[in-house]
Amino acid sequence: MTRLSLSDVLHIARLSQLEIHDSLLQKNLDQLNDIFSLVGQMRAIDTAGVEPLSYPVVLFKDEVSLRLRDDQVTEADNHVEYQQSAPAVKDGLYLVPRVIE
Repeated sequence: MTRLSLSDVLHIARLSQLEIHDSLLQKNLDQLNDIFSLVGQMRAIDTAGVEPLSYPVVLFKDEVSLRLRDDQVTEADNHVEYQQSAPAVKDGLYLVPRVIE
């Protein structure tokens, strides 16, 4: 199992351009190591022969009622108004300068 050190946390923070205060370094280190520990536990599970799910609720479809709303347009089409401030528009599309030749 991978374990991080304080220098690893500082390195990751620098690469991510994040500022971590010294008072939070140990807490962040512990949290990251907990995540790696959980990933290690999940990797140890034998998933051979288990089919991936496209949507996990499929397993519980009889027990779970999905609260889905009807697919209806609820806002007015204001694209003409929105495009009035655009520098160039043609056939309802924004025109932009060519970037790639």
